[in-house]
Amino acid sequence: MRFWYDSEFLEDGRTIGLISIGIVAEDGREYYAVNRNAPWGEIREHAWLMANVVPHLTKGDPGSFMFNVDTPVYKPRLMIAEDVRQFLTAHNGPVELWGYYSSYDHVVLAQLWGRMIDLPAGIPMYTNDVQQVAAAALLDNRLPQQTGTAHNALDDARWTRDAWTFLRDSGAV
Repeated sequence: MRFWYDSEFLEDGRTIGLISIGIVAEDGREYYAVNRNAPWGEIREHAWLMANVVPHLTKGDPGSFMFNVDTPVYKPRLMIAEDVRQFLTAHNGPVELWGYYSSYDHVVLAQLWGRMIDLPAGIPMYTNDVQQVAAAALLDNRLPQQTGTAHNALDDARWTRDAWTFLRDSGAV
């Protein structure tokens, strides 16, 4: 089964810390979570994340930086890891991961469980990249416009699915 996903993260050139993750399954299921254990102090000092990611973490909630522990999407990292494992492996058959500029997203995903070799059974050690396919097919400047909120991981995952669908319909995948 195909899964399109995106993550928002803090990276400092040495580490990549999960902020949020959104996943869309080929069967229509969706998953979204915000990491309660994210490095919030560092995020608060990161102007780009504060302007472009934090306001979209829980659409519809007040634009407060501090998370509301009663908001169900805020979960401990270990709970997110278990949720994502179950979400990706809840079907019979292989898991096919797709992202957009997905190199760091795959690292964030893999690090939910520790090292790359600690990935749960059935979860691939790589993510296919919509951008690479689009560039190879000379279609990267023709991908559809995003209709959701950029830098909300679930909306970005939905757009990645839509871009993949465009590439499929164009014969690129």
